[in-house]
Amino acid sequence: MSQRRASLAALPRKITRRFTTLEGFREIGELYVIGSNVQIFSVRHQFDPESYDDDRTSWTAPSAPQRGTFNIENEVKEESLDPTVDSPGAPRENHTNAAVEPLYHIFSKKEIWTVVITIGVAGLFSGLSSNIYFPALDAIAKDLRVSMSAVSLTITSYLIIQGLSPLFWGSLSDTIGRRQIYIYSFTVYILANIGLSLSPNFAVLLIFRGLQAAGSASTVSIGNGVIQDIIPPAERGGYISFYQAIRNFSIAVGPVLGGVFANFLGFRSIFVFLLIISSLTVLVIVLFLPETLRTIAGNGSTPLQGIHEPLIRKIRKKPSHLEKSIDGHITPKITARIFVEPLFLLKEKDILLSLLFGGTIYAIWSMVTSSTTGLFKAQFQLNEVLLGLAFIPNGLGTIVGSTIIGNLMNRSYTEAEERYKEQNDLPSSYKLPKRALPLDFPIEHARLKHIPWITIVFFISTTLYGFSLSSPAVTSKPGWIAVPLVLQFLIAATSNAVFAINQTMVSDLCPGKGASSTAINNLVRCSMGAIGVALIDMMIAAMGSGGAFLGLSLITVAVAPLATVQWYWGATWRKERVLKKERIDGKQGDGMIA
Repeated sequence: MSQRRASLAALPRKITRRFTTLEGFREIGELYVIGSNVQIFSVRHQFDPESYDDDRTSWTAPSAPQRGTFNIENEVKEESLDPTVDSPGAPRENHTNAAVEPLYHIFSKKEIWTVVITIGVAGLFSGLSSNIYFPALDAIAKDLRVSMSAVSLTITSYLIIQGLSPLFWGSLSDTIGRRQIYIYSFTVYILANIGLSLSPNFAVLLIFRGLQAAGSASTVSIGNGVIQDIIPPAERGGYISFYQAIRNFSIAVGPVLGGVFANFLGFRSIFVFLLIISSLTVLVIVLFLPETLRTIAGNGSTPLQGIHEPLIRKIRKKPSHLEKSIDGHITPKITARIFVEPLFLLKEKDILLSLLFGGTIYAIWSMVTSSTTGLFKAQFQLNEVLLGLAFIPNGLGTIVGSTIIGNLMNRSYTEAEERYKEQNDLPSSYKLPKRALPLDFPIEHARLKHIPWITIVFFISTTLYGFSLSSPAVTSKPGWIAVPLVLQFLIAATSNAVFAINQTMVSDLCPGKGASSTAINNLVRCSMGAIGVALIDMMIAAMGSGGAFLGLSLITVAVAPLATVQWYWGATWRKERVLKKERIDGKQGDGMIA
């Protein structure tokens, strides 16, 4: 009985405490009356005025505000009441959906796909120029009276310049715009094809082949920059994979075309064909492709002028959202630093590991591809046309691998997003910012999830491929050619899946530097690929195809831990880099991956 009296006596004190203390108000929350609709907004500890003096450098995402709705007369649609806290200690903007986030880009889905397909076609020329050439190697050696090793030198030089030139073009495109660099680089490419189609000797072929690489290689890095301009991170993996699949179409059809042209019209007809289709492509770019660099075009709503504006807009009425005039864009000053700036990315541990792993896989795949002509001609006595057909499984593998991994990456990203929201007590309806990701979002796990099984399949396929071509007693069996071709398909599919993951990962780690990040990726890949292509014939001669490709498989095993290291420590290095940049900039950052 006494306990009951004490409880009753304490009741008034508890009631008054609710309305006279900070703790009491925090428990009750705030009451809003909107017409006949009464809503209670519960104040969570993350918005507690007592924590205004908290100067923590980062916040975890707060839970969604809890609300209760009581209908008095009739059911009224619940209205969203988001907290507004202006105190310095309030949660950062990246963890609330209080304000309506502007569109990442105003392009419709149709416009986005049009741009992606256009840049995909433009990106065809890097792979097409390389792969259309392979079946013609023997014909070139005979026509110009040089050895096969000399002709192979043109492949090595092509890869070296293919790696170096995007440092120039990519850096420029990140500074003065994508569109005009497309036009300039295609101009170089067209001039190179004119020289190649008239080449009278090996020296001219070697020089203009390098110039051709300088013009075509940049189309890949610029295209990745365009995708970063118009596609938010959540959707970027799928688009990059689709873009890569379009480009890889050239790997499937290029050798077939090269074999047909070299066999019936001579090797110079290859470059006449490239001249014609590249001229048509640059015409499409001039007419239809708008500038997308965000410092010039913003999210697509900024009016474009001069060379940044597609010719078709000058002819037709401009879209309504571009009609109002604004101050013209000031072109940044071009300095020597912008051309070497991509090299600074190599000092970042997570980026370097990603580049080395992807570069190793690229080098091995390039060695498989470049040695196909010699191995298949020796083992199966194929002419140029049949040699071209032998490259089809390799080309199809690149397309299949890129397409499948794009879908898997999108799914992995969605799963990582759901786990992130669950761990941070966010509602399932919460949308992560499209313009930038929270710094603590596990982007490394979302991108690298499928690397283990892909690497295992690549290792097994490469090992078996070498042994499938090692014994004439085996290769002479009817239909045996299908075995190395199937293995080439698997090698191409898995290697290009790694390339798509690698490119998406590096783009995520280098926000705002889409072309530069691809340029440094190209530099590492092509440098390692050039070394590999230069060595593969000597390796096969010394160890046989079985020993050579077994050795390459073991190199894959040796570099596989690089991806594991990035999985566990990549996020830490990324956070350190972002926070260091914020300190250098002298401002409190928003804890986001832009």
